Formats: sequence, structure tokens, C-alpha cells
Amino acid sequence: MSTLTTIAESRQEPTAPSRPDYRVSGWRVLRSEWAKLWSLRSTWITLALGLLFLLVFGLITSWQFGAGNLDGDFDGSKAVDLSLFGVSFAQLALGVLGVLVMAGEYSTGMIRSTLAAVPRRLPVLWSKAGLYGLVAALVGTVGAFATFLIGNQMVSGTSAAQSLSDAGVARSLLGAGLYLGLIGVISVGLGALLRSVAGAISVLVGVLILAPGLTSLLPSSWESNISPYMPSNAGESMFALTHDSSTLSPGAGLAVFLGWTILTLAGAAYRLKRNDV
Repeated sequence: MSTLTTIAESRQEPTAPSRPDYRVSGWRVLRSEWAKLWSLRSTWITLALGLLFLLVFGLITSWQFGAGNLDGDFDGSKAVDLSLFGVSFAQLALGVLGVLVMAGEYSTGMIRSTLAAVPRRLPVLWSKAGLYGLVAALVGTVGAFATFLIGNQMVSGTSAAQSLSDAGVARSLLGAGLYLGLIGVISVGLGALLRSVAGAISVLVGVLILAPGLTSLLPSSWESNISPYMPSNAGESMFALTHDSSTLSPGAGLAVFLGWTILTLAGAAYRLKRNDV
């Protein structure tokens, strides 16, 4: 009897191997978005342009100041102010790439595959915004410190010369990097909210460049109450070395700019969750 049982057991088919676990997880969504980000040629080109804008404009301004070729608007400027002159140009390059990271998938139709793989949708937005925000912040911080260290040598011996240990210098450089990182997050949110590359870039440029200029057309009492809270003005106060009564403090500027960032992401999350592709 035991011999027959042994023979019967030996003839049973082997157990099928267990299937690998393909469940969607936050880590896997992050890895997927990381791979997609660096697989695009535009990522490398635009990040290089953003870093180049920081370096070139900051170093040219520092060199011109050291040579005494700048007008009176730069009187009293310090090395950190001169080195961060290129932030306003770098924000456009990094902002455009952030829009492409999200809205580019809508223009190519790739978003259908992305959302089919991640049906809950919102992890896609958090992953794209978080990853690109960190990359933009890293590029901005590295560019700010590199420009300051080189530009400070160009203005050595002048009233603008500083060192990293001087009051406010490290805070300004780190604030510039954080500002550019949050610009990246906002641009991804705009891409998800508007789902149009051209539309999102237009809104980004309008908010960062045109809107502050339009506030100057308002009555002075209105301008003084509105202008400091515009996104670009609040962001600039994060890395400005000096402040006056017409600008926000670094902490208040960060709080206001974070509010704009959260508002953009909230709108993007609502539309992504409620509306089909």
C-alpha cells in the first residue's frame, strides 16, 4: 500500500511557480517616473540650460560690477545679489521642463498608458511633482553656490565682496535653490491642471513675469497690499539678502510661496481625480 502511495505522489504534476507580485506601490511609481524623466533628451538639455543661465548671467553681472561698468541701480549690491541675478532666467527654463514633464504626456497620448498602470492617478502627480521638484532644487542650489564662489572672486577688493560665513549669504543661496525647486513643482501642477504645454507655459510666464508688472498699474495703496504676495515677489523675498517695508521677510515669503504651490497642486489633483484624460 505504501509503495502505491509513493508512486501516485511521484506522478503528481509539479506545483506551478508563483507569479511575481506586480501590485502598484508608491516606490514603483517613483521608479517609473524617475526612468521616464531621464529617458527624455529634453530633460538633459533644459536642466543644462537652467544651470547655464544661473552661471552665465550671475558671472557676467559680477564681472561687470568688478570692472565698474554697472549703473547706479547696482550700487550697494553684494556678491550674493550679483550671483543670483540669473535666477529669473533659470526659473523659465526649469519651469518649461516641469510643464513638459506632465503636460507632454497629454500631448503625446502617453498619459493613457501611465494612468492605466496607476489607476488611482494621484500617485502619478505626487511622484512627478516630488521628483522633478527635488531635481530642480538640486540644480538651482548647485548653480547658486558655484556662481557665488566664482563671482565672489571677481568682486574681491570691492564693497560687494562677501564670504559664505557672512550673515544671510548661505540662507540666500539655499533659498534660491528652494525657490527653483518649488517653481518646478508649480510647473508640474500647471501641466496637470491645464493639460496643454502651450497653455501651461503661457500661464507660468504670465504669473512669474507679466503679473508683477501689471500690479504697478494699480493705485499705490492697492499695489503695496498686493505686490508682495504675488508668486514671483514672494519667492524673491526667500533669497533676497536685504528686505524693506515693501517686501516680505524670508519666512513670510516662503509661507506665501508654499501656499501658491499647494493651491496649484490641489487644483491639479482635483482635475486629475475627477476628469478623464
